[in-house]
Amino acid sequence: MVSDGQVVVKFGNILAKHCLDQRCSVELLRATEHTQSISSQLGIVARVKAVTGESRASSELLLSNVQNLIQAVQHVLRAAEAACVKGLGQPPADPEEEEVAAFCQQWRKNLTQHRAKEALNSDRDELGLRKTRGAKAEPTLISLVQEQPPRSRNVPKHPNPRKGQTVMDRHL
Repeated sequence: MVSDGQVVVKFGNILAKHCLDQRCSVELLRATEHTQSISSQLGIVARVKAVTGESRASSELLLSNVQNLIQAVQHVLRAAEAACVKGLGQPPADPEEEEVAAFCQQWRKNLTQHRAKEALNSDRDELGLRKTRGAKAEPTLISLVQEQPPRSRNVPKHPNPRKGQTVMDRHL
């Protein structure tokens, strides 16, 4: 979980660097810093728990930190969605940054297609408001990340990626 948190932090930092909207970039950086802190804290708690053994208090603290990390990651992904919608500048020839940009472009393409289908098959009530019953939810980065198959064989035991490994090669 800690290494996956680090992957999300790196993903967020890359997006923030290329985001065209300053406010979205700042919000994304704030979310990644928060995620970085929680991820580091979780790593410390996990190491302490491994040394001290089983206790109810340490298990509860570990679970609490995991829940906080999940919420922080969701915040990063929501901020990343806003950054993607506002627009991203062209990333340099770095393969890792290109991969992040391609991932975001795929999500944005899915979102655009979803919105176009909704506009064509609009279920509106007499006031012109969209009916919520039966409507499909818009695609989110969170759902796109959850669709990614686990690739645990590529996940190193430490938070720093191996040489030649990219952010998206690791399971989010």
